[in-house]
Amino acid sequence: MTTVTLSEIALPDFGLPTVEPTIPADVYTRRIHAARERAAHAGLDALIVYGDREHSANMAYLTAYDPRFEEALFILVPGRTPTLMVGNEGMAYSYICPVPIDRVLYQPLSLVSQPRESSQPLAVILADAGLRAGMRIGVAGWKYYTAIEADAPETWIEAPAYLVDTLRTLGMTAVNASALFMHPSDGLRAVNEVEQLARFEFMATYSSQSVRDVIFGVQPGMTEFEVIQLMRLNGLELSAHIVMNSGDKTRFGLSSASLRKIARGEPIFANLALWGANTARGGFLVEAAAELPATIRDYVEKLIAPYFAAVADWYEHIGIGVAGGALHAIIQRHLDDPFFGVTLNPGHLIHIDEWMSSPIYAGSTETLRSGMAIQVDVIPATGTDYFTSNIEDGIALADADLRAAFEQGYPEAWARIQKRRAFMQDALGIRLKPEVLPFSNLPAYLPPFWLSPRMAMKKD
Repeated sequence: MTTVTLSEIALPDFGLPTVEPTIPADVYTRRIHAARERAAHAGLDALIVYGDREHSANMAYLTAYDPRFEEALFILVPGRTPTLMVGNEGMAYSYICPVPIDRVLYQPLSLVSQPRESSQPLAVILADAGLRAGMRIGVAGWKYYTAIEADAPETWIEAPAYLVDTLRTLGMTAVNASALFMHPSDGLRAVNEVEQLARFEFMATYSSQSVRDVIFGVQPGMTEFEVIQLMRLNGLELSAHIVMNSGDKTRFGLSSASLRKIARGEPIFANLALWGANTARGGFLVEAAAELPATIRDYVEKLIAPYFAAVADWYEHIGIGVAGGALHAIIQRHLDDPFFGVTLNPGHLIHIDEWMSSPIYAGSTETLRSGMAIQVDVIPATGTDYFTSNIEDGIALADADLRAAFEQGYPEAWARIQKRRAFMQDALGIRLKPEVLPFSNLPAYLPPFWLSPRMAMKKD
């Protein structure tokens, strides 16, 4: 039986990056080559990747190009230079792509009412890229489907109808190819290069420090806007809207900040999601349980303690070769009472998109691999006055070779990771396997009362 207590804990300053990791061109070259091979192995004659402002992860993974205002298409045909189709405002930004591509202006991808007279018809562009009647074309959008959802899931495609209709009208077979990138076991993005993991750690350091600064700086009477300013946002790419809510607004879950003034005694929640990183915490704006309504003064005993015990056990069990079903079972063992309201997967893969997919579900035999970036994401939605609690942070799994490459290539980040591991073991009592690399500056740190941010949960 895991026992936990609320104790005064000194949270170290893990530091912020002074070096920014980037993804070199040769990594993108290898990714495109792997995508070609995987498409051929899947029986595809060509691959089209669709992207837009909200759904750019697969495209950015291959090209470093993420659509900012418009949509875009990336076409891979065997023996041909890749084609990137962009709208009016995407052409200049497309030169962020570090590998050789053919850039094609297709103005219907542009915003409504912008010029349209300088583009070839879609059928002509597709033919110039090497697509022909009779081909089987994989279209990767941002989701894939299974037999649970559809009788013919490969025909459900997350891409504009005009593209899919044109492919089929021209005599091609269009099928969903998103799993090629996103499947939690063998998708191309399920396992990351050391360069990508270093980039994710960079982003996670900033996202977690922002939420940490909120917890340690928030005061009653601030507006939610003023609370967000504590995050010291720096312009890094967001993978989801910033969430800041308090009081009655917390029942909406994902609402944004407002001019509402937060008051002592209220529930409060903050969340910042960047590419490859997401940090969230929830609690009450009080110093101690005595300030809570009488009916929920057992907040720590009833919700926080069992929740932290569950997450601590999850942390200690996760590792390379562990089946996702085993992690799901740990959370169910601790939090199976309907009161806790844990309904989503207790953990998932994270990438440029905040939720890529998850090998963690009931009965899953999918095993975790070195190079995976994983979000610790166990959400109790009680739907009661007890509100919620949250330890949402990013980690990665790395075998000995990957750890050595990380340490050699990114010593500053490696030092932060080792300091976090030591804190989790020495201060919180959570013993991680060697392959578990915590990316957060709030590593498993859970203060239920935000006006006493140094009082946090630990494992006895």
